[in-house]
Amino acid sequence: MNPVFVDPTIRDVAADDVAAVVGLVRELAEYEREPASCHLTDEQLHAALFGPAPALFGHVATVDGEVVGCALWFRNFSTWRGVHGIYLEDLYVRPEHRGRGLGRGLLAQLASVCRERGYARLEWSVLDWNAPSIAFYRSIGAVPMDEWTTFRLDGDALRDLDRQK
Repeated sequence: MNPVFVDPTIRDVAADDVAAVVGLVRELAEYEREPASCHLTDEQLHAALFGPAPALFGHVATVDGEVVGCALWFRNFSTWRGVHGIYLEDLYVRPEHRGRGLGRGLLAQLASVCRERGYARLEWSVLDWNAPSIAFYRSIGAVPMDEWTTFRLDGDALRDLDRQK
């Protein structure tokens, strides 16, 4: 059963939250059946969020002061619209805290950032088999981009292409 929240809060990620957020990212990797692929360290996340030129941003969901969820994102750019948007890299709320509006709260915070800054859109990817998340996203009005296929170049293929320049 979900606990009763005394003090649920959505706020910007702080430097003191880094270890907790890394833990949440690792839990997400486990949920997505890829724990061995997650190599994120506290130092890497701290540098990405709080270094001299941050390119990653984040929010956390806390309950009674404990970080129980996070949203990590970066800016993208729509050449067709001529303005930035947000690409949500990770959204995760611990299972025992789901169903209480924290995921919706994190997404609402990102929608607010988009509107305040004049960004055109908020986008993210979800695994095809993740039916609970897909249902949640549809329930808030998000639509799948079925006509688009995501491509990735990494590992040996990335190295090989670099060598061809």
